[in-house]
Amino acid sequence: MLQVGDRIPDVTLESGDGQQVRLRDLKGPIVLYFYPRDNTPGCTQEACDFRDLHPNFGAAGATVLGVSADSAASHQRFAEKFSLPFTLLADPDHVLLEACGAWQEKSLYGRKFMGIVRSTYLFDADQRLIQVWPKVKVKEHAAQVLAALSGEAPSAAKKTAAKKATKKTAAKKATKKKAAKKATKKKAAKKATKKKAAKKATKKTAAKKATKKTAAKKATKKTAAKKATKKTAAKKKR
Repeated sequence: MLQVGDRIPDVTLESGDGQQVRLRDLKGPIVLYFYPRDNTPGCTQEACDFRDLHPNFGAAGATVLGVSADSAASHQRFAEKFSLPFTLLADPDHVLLEACGAWQEKSLYGRKFMGIVRSTYLFDADQRLIQVWPKVKVKEHAAQVLAALSGEAPSAAKKTAAKKATKKTAAKKATKKKAAKKATKKKAAKKATKKKAAKKATKKTAAKKATKKTAAKKATKKTAAKKATKKTAAKKKR
């Protein structure tokens, strides 16, 4: 098991995209976090938290690496599904897991077995271990690691993360409002179009009625004229 001050193990593992990654060839600082399995709720949340704060880790010059016993192909699918911007390393033989002390005996419902303990190791620019989180609780863990890396107080890191979350929420609300306004305008335009069409139809109907009335009047006049002509003719015969 690694101790504070130890150098990162000289181990080479396959990444999700099929590359061979030698840890000692990487530039520090390095965040090495171990997680039990791809696509499980807690591991997904932890990966997404590191993803969301990845620009901050990058600004600090740090390399983030996620490690589990899953295959490289599984890592690739996991990374693509959740748009993970950092490297996932496959350690099916538990080489790095055992070297760091993340492969331990666990128990569940009285049954003992070997498995991955969710844990994180932070190495400095010289690849020396400076801090360990031996039994990680996922909530706010990524922010805690970032705080330790940047020298911020944990509360400051939380505030930074909270501000970003607030901005994202505000942006989503603004987008929804814009969409709602567009929808309202479309509805109003449709109603206006229907009203115009209804007015035109009403005018056409009124015009047809007027035409019919005019035609009826003309017909009545013709009939009256014919009757008057017949009466005049009858009087002449008498």
